[in-house]
Amino acid sequence: LFERCNTTLENLEQATIAAVNGHAIGGGWGLALACDFRIAAADAEFWIPEVDLGSPLGVASTARFVRLVGPARAKEIIMTCRRYSAAEALGLGLLHRVVPGPELAKTVRELADMLLAKPFRPLAEMKARINTIARTGIPEVNAMTEGFLERP
Repeated sequence: LFERCNTTLENLEQATIAAVNGHAIGGGWGLALACDFRIAAADAEFWIPEVDLGSPLGVASTARFVRLVGPARAKEIIMTCRRYSAAEALGLGLLHRVVPGPELAKTVRELADMLLAKPFRPLAEMKARINTIARTGIPEVNAMTEGFLERP
């Protein structure tokens, strides 16, 4: 059920923003990855403890890690159960920004306001296209783009 909720969040037409203040552990980190934008307080920590707890991470969350950091890094993050600082998560490409804790709400609000000022339909269409391409192999992407250059 939790994985379906995350997938629903990922597929919303609206752009979504995760504001991480404190700890994002297990499904909490998976929830953040389901959002389009991820901003964390500098002292936030990230951790996937499922293997140590005797349970595999959900398939959808695992797929998001693989898409975002590749299979080798996903294995490292998920299988070692190591804790990551916000700076490390940013360096891995799992966060968009890290800000001092007191600035988190303001930074998230500024991004939300900027996104809200954009025309909704093109923004929603670009989100859907990017998500589709991210889930699709290269041959399928090439097939989708055939004919683009032939259009007047």
